[in-house]
Amino acid sequence: MELRNMTLYSIFVRNHGGTFAAVEKDIPRIRALGADAVWLLPIHPIGKAARKGALGSPYAIADYRAVNPEYGTMEDFRRLADTVHRSGMKLMIDVVYNHTSPDSWLAQHHPEWFYHKPDGSFGNRIGEWSDIIDLDYTHPGLWDYQIETLKGWAEIVDGFRCDVAPLVPLAFWLRARREVETVRPGCLWLAESVEPEFIRDNRNRGMVSHSDSELYQAFDLCYDYDIYGDFLSYVQGKTELTDYVRALERQESIYPADYAKLRFLENHDRPRMAHLFPDRRTRLNWLCWMFFQKGTALLYSGQEWENDHRPDLFDADPIPMEGTAPLEGLIRRLTALKKEPIFARGAYSLQACPNDVLLAVWKEEGRRLTGAFCLRGAPSLVSVELPDGRYENLLEPGKTLRVESGLLALDGNPAVLEG
Repeated sequence: MELRNMTLYSIFVRNHGGTFAAVEKDIPRIRALGADAVWLLPIHPIGKAARKGALGSPYAIADYRAVNPEYGTMEDFRRLADTVHRSGMKLMIDVVYNHTSPDSWLAQHHPEWFYHKPDGSFGNRIGEWSDIIDLDYTHPGLWDYQIETLKGWAEIVDGFRCDVAPLVPLAFWLRARREVETVRPGCLWLAESVEPEFIRDNRNRGMVSHSDSELYQAFDLCYDYDIYGDFLSYVQGKTELTDYVRALERQESIYPADYAKLRFLENHDRPRMAHLFPDRRTRLNWLCWMFFQKGTALLYSGQEWENDHRPDLFDADPIPMEGTAPLEGLIRRLTALKKEPIFARGAYSLQACPNDVLLAVWKEEGRRLTGAFCLRGAPSLVSVELPDGRYENLLEPGKTLRVESGLLALDGNPAVLEG
């Protein structure tokens, strides 16, 4: 399947049932949503030294080659992987290679592979990350160890989401990809690429900090943090829709022709969609727009329930997931639509229209899909390149919308029309 047709579903095991076995039981439901891959936040043991909260951050890893005993055994993890694969999905795990916990296996057995402060003690170069210490990739032995670790996991899983990938040398990622390919052909590589400001600040400190354009040499997917600031500024009313569209269009000219971005409205580091958009109609427009964009869609565990609380990373904070998720039906339609070949190969154009309507059009070999998204949730009239008539809204089966004199009447709800 093409990356631009895919939907990822992200899970923090601690807050999604708490064990590998609990996640395994939920796999049929996740597959029924239309997800193509499950990405697990770090599954490894968590360090105790400098721990934040009672249970600690999953990104303060103590041992890259083991699983967190709170989640289960390695056998439990393998059973989960088997269940994911039997369902027809891929399984991805988090790779956190910039740093470890201060009491990690590597810190105890290979202290020379770490960054050291002038006084010789362990340290990190991002001050607010007080529960971790940085690795130093000037040591060839570290490269060998880390790549062998990846190859071991690649015997079980299908891909890796690489935490703060820009802070690890690009040459390392290129070599890792080549070697992992011998174990898992077609392995999927997702980079947590970062905001432009973060890149500049780190470079000014003399640190390695790669841009998205560099990372695409080694990775299949990058985050769209490069435009997250533009998105947030528009949502907060600080800028206009034209500014946000301009940022999206910029991606079309600065990345490879086949680039794929991870499109999301929330993740474990960012506010929930329901918090950003308290108005439900507005929220649904944004959700539909996320799926209609060029790229891979991301759902974060609990998003389908419209939870407005972002789960804590440092303590137990179970996600409420009782009964049928309110967005289940809509998400199923969106994931099914996303799999249409036009989203992988078609020509794509955007337009900022009056009344905060974003118009997006996909074209391929005589076929056209027109998406109209009322990003403030208000009814509007927009000009469209469609013959007059009535069109079924593919997002609301059975409901039609009218085009007259080239004007599409929108009731404030999202719409996708074919014609």
